[in-house]
Amino acid sequence: MGGCKVEGVSINSFCLVSYLPEPLAGFLDRLRSELVPQCHVKAHLTLLPPRPIFSSVDDAWRELRDKLQDFASFRVALGEVKVFDGSDVVYIAVGLGSSELSKMHRSLNTGELEFQEPFPYVPHITVAQDPANVAAALETARRRWSEYSGAHEFTVEKLTFVQNTLENQWVDLAGCALDHSNISI
Repeated sequence: MGGCKVEGVSINSFCLVSYLPEPLAGFLDRLRSELVPQCHVKAHLTLLPPRPIFSSVDDAWRELRDKLQDFASFRVALGEVKVFDGSDVVYIAVGLGSSELSKMHRSLNTGELEFQEPFPYVPHITVAQDPANVAAALETARRRWSEYSGAHEFTVEKLTFVQNTLENQWVDLAGCALDHSNISI
């Protein structure tokens, strides 16, 4: 979910994300680059993990936007750095806001965007996916996170619908503020 306009061949893989605010986003972007140098993903919280859609993009976005009218902005507080069981994904757990994110996920993972995800939805911020050494990445992430003096919480106010490309670059398609206004990308 690169969060930028890039040229590339689009594929049928879409997500709904909330980009993190600065300075938290910059810190997590630098940490992720340190842990997995080839990864250049913009820091985000995923509400709908990657999935194909079998309708038009416009129809899927319209359905998402309509469902999002049931939700207002809310606070999220980040907690411990952990590793998902059975995977090589190092992440920061979500404390406050976790139940709201799970509720949104259940509501949005229906209709045009329904998808049988390979893993249960757990609200989190990924900091390293498939690092060369998971134990070392976990230790570094925990140390850096404990040293980070900025806010460990933020407000989810805007969601962005993104699409992947063959080059594995995520392109922003549309956005919606949780005060129900549409945002052009």
